[in-house]
Amino acid sequence: MTHPLSRSRPVLAGLSVALILLSGCANMTETQRSAAIGAGVGTLAGAAIGQDRQSAVIGAGLGALGGYIWSNQMAQKKPAMEQATAGTGVDVTQTADNQLKLSIPSDISFDINSAVIKPNLRPILDQFAQGLANQPNTEIRIIGHTDSTGSDAINNPLSVNRAASARNYLVSRGVSGQRIQIDGRGSHEPIADNYTEAGRAKNRRIEMFLAERAR
Repeated sequence: MTHPLSRSRPVLAGLSVALILLSGCANMTETQRSAAIGAGVGTLAGAAIGQDRQSAVIGAGLGALGGYIWSNQMAQKKPAMEQATAGTGVDVTQTADNQLKLSIPSDISFDINSAVIKPNLRPILDQFAQGLANQPNTEIRIIGHTDSTGSDAINNPLSVNRAASARNYLVSRGVSGQRIQIDGRGSHEPIADNYTEAGRAKNRRIEMFLAERAR
């Protein structure tokens, strides 16, 4: 007979992992924080369901992914986007929770104080849209950003309008608008110094995320 204490050890381990992860969240980005919390929750779920070490490990993995998987289609999409954006300054990455992220700077996306898509952005959006009709489990998010020039009253709607312009273009290429979520963060999430022109140019951007749920 298995001793009750031995059955409780995975749960205690999961609690310990969760506490450690949560205690370290203060200095994490939002994506890292979500992944860390997910890992802790997954560990607890695996331990509670399976009552053994193997289930706890599996649960931790699923929690860390946040419900997203890095499928063969996603693995093929990343190099295709890297090739399509080579030399443009677009950053193509796989996030900690298995989303494909494109960070698209202003010099190829939008002019200052404008939400009109530049011609150089269109081929990138064309490549992004390609094949999505055959990936019904994918989710698409587009986030607009601005630099700190101007007030929130100007920057907040401008960032949303930039995301909306990218969404509308994807829709014109056959992607269902119901699959696309948009948001704008104004100037509140800079990735560079707003005190220099080069830094402001980096902050004026859109970020596009493609993620696939497990079936």
